[in-house]
Amino acid sequence: MKRFTALALALAAACTPVPEGPEPIRLDFPEMRNFAAESPGRATRPNSEIALDFIDLAFRMESGRELPLLTRFEEPITVRVAGAPPPSLTEDLTDLLGRLRREARIDINYAQGDDANIVIEAVPSRALQRVAPNAACFVVPRVQSWAELRRARNTPTLDWATLRRREKAAIFLPSDAPPQEIRDCLHEELAQALGPLNDLYRLPDSIFNDDNIHAVLTGFDMLILRTYYAPELQSGMTERQVADRLPRILARLNPRGERPGGQIPSNTSRAWINAIETALSDGSSDSRRRQAAARAVAIGQSRGWTGTREGFANYAFGRLQIGNDATLALGAFNAAGRAYGQSPVTNIHSAHIAVQLAAFTLISGDADATITITEEAIPVAEQHENAALLALLMMFKAEALDLQGDTDEGMALRLDSLGWGLYGFGSRQEVIDRLNEIASLPPRIPPS
Repeated sequence: MKRFTALALALAAACTPVPEGPEPIRLDFPEMRNFAAESPGRATRPNSEIALDFIDLAFRMESGRELPLLTRFEEPITVRVAGAPPPSLTEDLTDLLGRLRREARIDINYAQGDDANIVIEAVPSRALQRVAPNAACFVVPRVQSWAELRRARNTPTLDWATLRRREKAAIFLPSDAPPQEIRDCLHEELAQALGPLNDLYRLPDSIFNDDNIHAVLTGFDMLILRTYYAPELQSGMTERQVADRLPRILARLNPRGERPGGQIPSNTSRAWINAIETALSDGSSDSRRRQAAARAVAIGQSRGWTGTREGFANYAFGRLQIGNDATLALGAFNAAGRAYGQSPVTNIHSAHIAVQLAAFTLISGDADATITITEEAIPVAEQHENAALLALLMMFKAEALDLQGDTDEGMALRLDSLGWGLYGFGSRQEVIDRLNEIASLPPRIPPS
């Protein structure tokens, strides 16, 4: 299930008075922009690592519960949309189905009638929250509608562990969220309907990670799904049977991965997961969430974790210190940046940190640093199809250009960010609010 942790600006000056910004920005908006539905990149890690990831993704659930058998659809798969979907959903779903056919080699298409293997139903966010308070969207087996779901709640019908093969599933996602959030739901939940039911915080290159850094299915994810539907596998296989076949399957599908691997990351402890879930939970107090994030950082340090888990724990801690302690927030973001900067696989993670650091440099009036930070991150956000992140980075760079006196280039970049902002944030007012928020950050010279 997808949990959204919306982008937050590091308003470090929340602990001190923020100067009043300029007059609200008024702009003519272009059409909403979207992406060309291309893969963000190939799987890059050794097959020995990917085989372990596959087993953990396919035979475990997010709760840690083990699944006794591999299950998948054993026939051409059909999909239909129900409810009140926004216009962007159909276009994004068409693009996603095309990627699944090209990259994962899965025979999946729109249903010609009402009967479909997978039904995607758009439901108002408020209704979704009543059923699953901590999820923005989710997928369940066997049912085909919201009404069926409500009747089947708290029954074995919705238990994935009782399946021997997949025949029917339903995805429920918000009808009233920004287009990017709806697309992100489509990618993760359709992938889970087809394959893995687990999320692993250790994965740096996958949407199957509750850090929500990746917005669309990656090359790694497509390889996992292609492996799921390899002819050597079938529903009903045990973990041992699948593990025995994986080396040959991955060697065939991913010959680039046939090389020695490094140290395989240890499993993520339940204590760390619980701390992160508390830190991200809206149902806890701010102080309890900060304590939980600090506990996650400490657990990771005690276990010597580096990479994504180290970075994400510090990222979560930094965001929770925004408005509470600017110094702690900046220190945490710098620590996250160092963790993510150890590998090009986590470039998109570094781009998320760049937004936070750009806010600090802009508040301090350092236009050069803001431009340097954002210029490195902008192409990464575009490659990984994160329109909200891309728009914010462009807005920060535009403000920095204004600070340097290059107002024409700043305005051109600001205008270019609007179409991406509409896709990422959902409405003109949301985009304008972010423009004005960022415009209020640089120090202003008081009138003489």
